[in-house]
Amino acid sequence: MPFSNLGLSSSFLDKLAQLGYEKAYPIQQQAIPAILKGKDILGIAQTGSGKTASFVLPILELLQTQKPSKNRHIKVLVLVPTRELAIQVNEVFQVFSKDLPVKLKSMAVYGGVSINPQMISLQGVEILVATPGRLLELQENKAFSAAELQILVLDEADKMLNLGFREEMDRIFALLPKKRQNLLFSATLSPDLESINKNLLHEPVIVQVEEEKKNLDLIKQFVYLISEEKKGPLLRYIIKTGKMEQVLVFTSSVHKADTVADKLNKNGIKAVAIHSKKSQQARIQALENFKAGRTTALVATDIIARGIDIKFLPFVINYELPRSPKDFIHRIGRTGRAEASGEAISLVTPEEAQHFKVIQKKMGKVATQIDGNDLNLHGY
Repeated sequence: MPFSNLGLSSSFLDKLAQLGYEKAYPIQQQAIPAILKGKDILGIAQTGSGKTASFVLPILELLQTQKPSKNRHIKVLVLVPTRELAIQVNEVFQVFSKDLPVKLKSMAVYGGVSINPQMISLQGVEILVATPGRLLELQENKAFSAAELQILVLDEADKMLNLGFREEMDRIFALLPKKRQNLLFSATLSPDLESINKNLLHEPVIVQVEEEKKNLDLIKQFVYLISEEKKGPLLRYIIKTGKMEQVLVFTSSVHKADTVADKLNKNGIKAVAIHSKKSQQARIQALENFKAGRTTALVATDIIARGIDIKFLPFVINYELPRSPKDFIHRIGRTGRAEASGEAISLVTPEEAQHFKVIQKKMGKVATQIDGNDLNLHGY
């Protein structure tokens, strides 16, 4: 369906055409008209479904017809679970708001960096994208007011609950005006999320796109059976013989991510680790270098998996398996996006074999099996 059918003004249609957006994804087709009508939204959609634009576009459209708010009085609050996602969502707001008739200032705030520059930069901000903890710190310092808030967005609400933000979210809800539009997006609908839905949303329009496992058809899956001590050489063999120029590698711990990245660099493969122990600037720089092709391998932990949004990422490698099938799907879902094919490779030891069978059963997909012990890994 073309964007011209969704109720957006010519300014946005021109912008979308300029950026190469030809047709709306299913979640955009359903969410954008409902948000423009002022409806609450319950959106169940995985990362990579076009979810962010489905709320950014109508929010910017709605604000085009309004008078500027008082200084430091925000009109829109978007709550997200991670710093990476805050930056990413704010970037989308800035891309689509550039050159619009009514100028709008958006900003991302998050912990791990000094709060003082953020407090100063909140001058004139109408759209605030925030992680819960830093938002409460800013509120305690009276750095902004939510008295004129019109729209609240919870992006990846399930992740926020999994990371233990429920108490902070409840404190934030208590600070906001009761009369507002609420937009809640999540990859899953858990019992905890159901309670937030009942207390937060008023007669919501329910938007549900197909489950992630139905999108796995675009991803070719391979599993290499290998001993633990040969995982490193096998990883380097796969990257070098496959002539991979951009590959996302997942580990299950910060220590392992650092170790794998270090070994790749020592063997001539440009790599960098990205995880919660890295400084915010280091994480931003690592992601930018990876997207720009200056780094071949980005070695990541699950905690930031949803904050990594790279169009046409060709390869994902599971150096270690995650604990749950859902996390496995989130990992490999970084590839095979935007209707482009991708390849997901898992390195599985004999001890992990049974767990991988469970993951495949839950997905309804069986990976092509290769015995890594048959490969000549000498020199890798």
